[in-house]
Amino acid sequence: MNSLTNLMSAPQRSTPYSKLSLLFIVLMFATSGYFLYWGLDYTQHSYPMLFMLATLFGLFMAFNIGGNDVANSFGTSVGAGTLTIKQALFIAAIFEVSGAVIAGGQVTETIRKGIVDMSQLHMEPMQFVYIMMSALLAAALWLLFASKRGYPVSTTHAIIGGIVGSSITLGFILNGSESAFSLVHWQQVGEIAISWVLSPLLGGLVSYLLFAAIKKHVLHYNDEAESRLKQIKKEKKKLKAKHKQAFERLSELQQIAYTGAMARDAHVYVEGDFGPDDLESDYYRSLHEIDQKKQDVEAHRALEHWVPLIAALGAMIISAMLLFKGLKHMNLGLTTLHNYLIMLMIGAVVWMATFIYAKTLKGNSLSQSTYLMFSWMQVFTASGFAFSHGSNDIANAIGPFAAILDVLRTGEIGATAAVPTVAMISFGIALIVGLWFIGKEVIQTVGHNLTRMHPASGFAAELAAAAVVMIASLMGLPVSSTHILIGAVLGIGLVNRQTNWTLMKPIGLAWIITLPAAAILSAISFMALRALF
Repeated sequence: MNSLTNLMSAPQRSTPYSKLSLLFIVLMFATSGYFLYWGLDYTQHSYPMLFMLATLFGLFMAFNIGGNDVANSFGTSVGAGTLTIKQALFIAAIFEVSGAVIAGGQVTETIRKGIVDMSQLHMEPMQFVYIMMSALLAAALWLLFASKRGYPVSTTHAIIGGIVGSSITLGFILNGSESAFSLVHWQQVGEIAISWVLSPLLGGLVSYLLFAAIKKHVLHYNDEAESRLKQIKKEKKKLKAKHKQAFERLSELQQIAYTGAMARDAHVYVEGDFGPDDLESDYYRSLHEIDQKKQDVEAHRALEHWVPLIAALGAMIISAMLLFKGLKHMNLGLTTLHNYLIMLMIGAVVWMATFIYAKTLKGNSLSQSTYLMFSWMQVFTASGFAFSHGSNDIANAIGPFAAILDVLRTGEIGATAAVPTVAMISFGIALIVGLWFIGKEVIQTVGHNLTRMHPASGFAAELAAAAVVMIASLMGLPVSSTHILIGAVLGIGLVNRQTNWTLMKPIGLAWIITLPAAAILSAISFMALRALF
């Protein structure tokens, strides 16, 4: 039974996890408390109740992003047995928070010119604050519902739905229904609808092709090699038994003479560098033939040839995602040529390291060696994915909140809003706490319930998802990283012929209703906020 199932079912392990839960609760309250103290001074104590409520909504949104989006990202690693829940949490804590703080948006746009054209609304600054607060609360509530059901959904679609719902509501109040609905760029909504099909389709296709190649050239090769090695081992046992019976039939003098020949052959065998003609006994000549068959198998050929190439490809794709996507906000001054050269260098180093590592595993069993190598590769893939995720998708929580913070501080609606570092840290910690407390159901879905995972298949799913996210971003295709990863998991299931299509039905339905559900919740929240304030 895997670590996740043990975690969820074993009461005897509750004590250490309860202590860790308490630690996260204390950490969450401590960082939130400090941020509230800092933020009141930052906003010059204007609208303190509204600021505290907006902070609560923003942290709640980040908490639920951790429970759904981050859990979705680490589901394949935990499901494959590569990482335990605590190890996934540790990696997420380092790379998600680092991605959020280091590259998570020196400046985040307030989505004023995104899917909703707010320039048509002649609204007061506080009405804009209510729109963003409503969107955060609505998206967070929907994500919480989906997470508890174990459904991985798009946090981007949720926050967009929230902004659409509250903006239409304000438009309806100010200008009537016809004008309200004209605020929405329905073409972009159509693109989101396309992504429900396009994202999983692309993720599934790339994952299917990649894992099919890995299965053919590595896993199947290793299975056949292990089968031949077992057969050779049986031949050795038969030779030993046959030799023992023949030796017992010899006379005492013949046994003495044959023992001497065996001793000399054993010495030659240990020294090595000999030919069949150098051996005197039939036993060692037959043993030499069997050992020659073993060498001809080339058991570690796939691990030394194919796996380093796959690892190098993976390293280049993950580094591309970091360079072109994860670090794009940092203005490092790197040209496209610089980025490609860095990718090639990283690929070469990883190829060398993986090749050397494969050489050191020659004494181990093939299955164990394969498991170890792909486990390490999957850890690095998950880490890169986490950094990129932290640097980009945290904007779904911090973007609207930064806009709120800016309005409360300046009293005006700005085109952009700077993101304070203390906010990034607080929201990053909320991500990790959300992963710990409500992420297990989504991890169970992605890592176990849709299809079974092995480190090789988990690596293939993560790498395929990273590649599609990268290519789609460069081409401007409307895709969702969550939907892509689920499609990649389904692609693995198709290769292994064990996909849980029954579970995919409610997940697909959740994808479709994410935007309208968040919009309705946001409209209700907006009306409530207007009534309260």
